[in-house]
Amino acid sequence: MKEVALFAPEWYWKLPKKEREKGRCGAGNGLGEKLVPETNWGLSMTPACQIHDKMYAAGKTIDDKDEADRAFFNNMLRLIDGNTSFILLRWMRRQRALVYYNAVKDFGGPAFWANKNKPEEWGLVPTTV
Repeated sequence: MKEVALFAPEWYWKLPKKEREKGRCGAGNGLGEKLVPETNWGLSMTPACQIHDKMYAAGKTIDDKDEADRAFFNNMLRLIDGNTSFILLRWMRRQRALVYYNAVKDFGGPAFWANKNKPEEWGLVPTTV
């Protein structure tokens, strides 16, 4: 894979390389990994995923989540464009990147908000069935 300039907040680049590279991508193991693999038609999306995951962990507001999701999409496109010369394959990879982006945008809320609120900040509300 060729080197490509990716976007991340300044604090990300100050992390030790080992910390930046910690973790894995995808929607988890098992079925999640099969539905959302770490590669996009053979091209690793790991660097974009790692930045996205660290931005999710550091984020505090919905604006932070939106920024992380947009950075993820932008970085996937940079990886694709910098490493794909065959136009049909580039188009296929860009389409899959859009699917990945929409997945985190629409369904990434629980991952973003995990461990952000202390139990004492929770409140119970009545629900109807």
